[in-house]
Amino acid sequence: MRRYGPAVLLALVGAAILRVSLFSDLYLRYVQVGLRPYLVVSGVVLVLLAVVVAVLVRTAGEQEDPEDPEDTEPENPENLENPEHPHSHPGHTHGPAGPRVAWFLTLPALALLMFPPPALGSYSAERDADRRAARGVGTFPALPAGNPLDLTLGDFGSRAVYDSRRSLKGRTVRLTGFVTRDDDGTWYVTRLLVSCCAADATTAKAEVRGAGAPPVDTWVTVTGTWHPEGELGSAAAWPPVLDATSARRVRQPDNPYEKR
Repeated sequence: MRRYGPAVLLALVGAAILRVSLFSDLYLRYVQVGLRPYLVVSGVVLVLLAVVVAVLVRTAGEQEDPEDPEDTEPENPENLENPEHPHSHPGHTHGPAGPRVAWFLTLPALALLMFPPPALGSYSAERDADRRAARGVGTFPALPAGNPLDLTLGDFGSRAVYDSRRSLKGRTVRLTGFVTRDDDGTWYVTRLLVSCCAADATTAKAEVRGAGAPPVDTWVTVTGTWHPEGELGSAAAWPPVLDATSARRVRQPDNPYEKR
């Protein structure tokens, strides 16, 4: 059975990738939607490679001579100290399939297959709070008419901090994200922004005033108006503030990230 180890590992990893990308939307926890075809192709290729490896191993096994001395060599204590015997080393019993410890590589593959990690949440957002790219103050495209106005956290934050036209002033906006909180009780509606995958995530958030704080990591939709603070482009303007008129719990969206 050990000789089939590489095939089993390839099959497990391929099946895990297909589970999150082809048979569900779980891949959105880790990468942007546009990368789905590449994940599906990768999963299919890995499964096919597993089949090919298993067939080759089986064929090679059928062609082996059962009287081959490498397979029937009796155990000899003297061989344990002989470097000319590649299949007998102290503490390393292995053969053509490699060391037995390699089977531990199946554990992360099984974990991904059965227990896919959740999307990033408040912990990641707090680690990134002080790592934002500097931008210059400028103008933004006009906002559509009507209230309330659905905005992403990224767009809301950019306009609140850098828009010289103050396009948010007097507008009622609606923001959706998860709850993060400071030690002093201040809470924020937060979203993680990604360019490619979860590894490059950055944070967008807005301080919420006038509404009670739900539990951390709860997904909410907050409606309210922008509360200007600080000079444009200054540290005092970040994070932007929203005077809330309502805050309701919602289900986590299939894609928990915003595109940066």
